[in-house]
Amino acid sequence: MSRIGRSPIAVPPKVQLNWTDDNVVTVKGPKGELSQKVDPELALKLEDGQLTVSRPSDSREHRSKHGLYRTLINNMVIGVTTGYTKSLEIHGVGYRAAKVGKNLVILVGYSHPIEVQAPEGVTLSVDGVDAATKATKISVTGIDKQLVGAVAADIRRVRKPEPYKGKGIRYAGEKIRRKAGKAGKVGGKKK
Repeated sequence: MSRIGRSPIAVPPKVQLNWTDDNVVTVKGPKGELSQKVDPELALKLEDGQLTVSRPSDSREHRSKHGLYRTLINNMVIGVTTGYTKSLEIHGVGYRAAKVGKNLVILVGYSHPIEVQAPEGVTLSVDGVDAATKATKISVTGIDKQLVGAVAADIRRVRKPEPYKGKGIRYAGEKIRRKAGKAGKVGGKKK
């Protein structure tokens, strides 16, 4: 049933993939090293640069774990070869970000600047500088897809985009559903 679970994972020659008897998979590549515990009931097999994950039965539990762990291992292989990047944009008058050391300082309309600390294995950078010389683009880069996505979500949560003017922090390319504002009074007083 799981088409994702059945498809093999291409392991490039510059990537070393090993696993222990209790199915702790370790992937080493040019960008770093990642490890993940895989369900011990699933079987792993590496042949000719292709890793296949197989399940013991067609029970519902095994089918769900089959696709999940295959995808997690594939994400590790991609992470140690090319890495992952999430881009965010800041929209709003006076809203901006600056990099101070390894941390990110965000000014988004609060009375104080918000400081975001980069966890181990994640790099934060401020990219775009627009005409008013304020940095409005943030990049979150790392080899762990889950960690990069979590850090980007935490940064977005600092000031979510609001639906009336669209001000706030959003993912690059994210569409914000806009609402119409209050319509002004059309007539005079009601009697």
